[in-house]
Amino acid sequence: MIDESIVRQEILKIEPYVPGKPIEEVKRELGLEEVIKLASNENPLGPAPQAIKKMKEAAKQVNIYPDGNVHYLRQKLAAKVGVREEELIFGNGSDELLALLAQTFITEQAEVIIAGTTFSEYRFATNIMGGKIVSVPLKDYAHDLEAMAAAITPNTKLIFICNPNNPTGTIVTKEEVDNFLKQVPDDVLVIFDEAYYEYVDNPAYPETVNYLANHENIIILRTFSKAYALAGLRIGYGIANQKLIDYIDRVRQPFNVNLMAQKAAIASLEAEEHLAKSVELNQSGKEYLYQEFDKLGLEYLPTSSNFILVDLAQDSAWVFQELMERGIIIRNMESFGYQDKIRVTVGLPEENQVFITQLKEVLNN
Repeated sequence: MIDESIVRQEILKIEPYVPGKPIEEVKRELGLEEVIKLASNENPLGPAPQAIKKMKEAAKQVNIYPDGNVHYLRQKLAAKVGVREEELIFGNGSDELLALLAQTFITEQAEVIIAGTTFSEYRFATNIMGGKIVSVPLKDYAHDLEAMAAAITPNTKLIFICNPNNPTGTIVTKEEVDNFLKQVPDDVLVIFDEAYYEYVDNPAYPETVNYLANHENIIILRTFSKAYALAGLRIGYGIANQKLIDYIDRVRQPFNVNLMAQKAAIASLEAEEHLAKSVELNQSGKEYLYQEFDKLGLEYLPTSSNFILVDLAQDSAWVFQELMERGIIIRNMESFGYQDKIRVTVGLPEENQVFITQLKEVLNN
């Protein structure tokens, strides 16, 4: 009889990631024809036309392995970000990069500091390698960098800072980061996860690339999944000094970034007007949703990302279910420990309007 003794004990600590429900699954389950998904922080505008064109062209070449060194995207991105090509690493989404970081640096019982409420994959990556999570509560829904610095011990190996933070949309400022880094030993790695970097318009937000010259222990993660709208292709990248990149590259699988993703990412970097349009759409959508939440008397966190954490002041599970039965998929925050909150992705104007209309009806029932 097979039991849990056959698996690594670290596996038993892992809780599988719970993604937002896919549109097709909701259609099947509830027999719906039309479904709007505002759950997974995807760009509702979709990929740039140039990226779609390159994907179609690349489809004719998928019988051939992709460039394992990601040469042309590496060139293009290095020039755009302002780093050397050797300071970049690419992954099958940022999730793979998180796994690579864990495999490279986390040893059994090594301590990893994370915020109390943040992206769950940090916990997953740490647990799978037998590391020890040190969870520091948020302060005013944002990372408490002073408390995180105070939590550092001789066993600390990594610190994850999600900026903007998922699911709160809050940021840590340059001033806060400057003070924090002064307290971090050189042998403790600080990972800034900046998945929503392109959406940030707060002037206090730190440009972390500028820290690399004087801080060899910093790793920056970014992605093409959000503002660039390539979530389905799975492509993210890391920025760090060459020594760290070389270490991480040793555990990277060959051909981990597919051909179509590489071509689409290059085209997306060139499509600056489409990115600007995506950011503008997100900003106007946030303003509309803020106004409507104010009218409904709902508290929410102003966000530096493309999602909003909303306090319903009541159990959110039934609201989530009611909205889904009406063809609106949002994110129930129970798994984050917020029983009375939902997270909603900013959609197209018409999607935002439908969401608000249905939310009003649900709350008035």
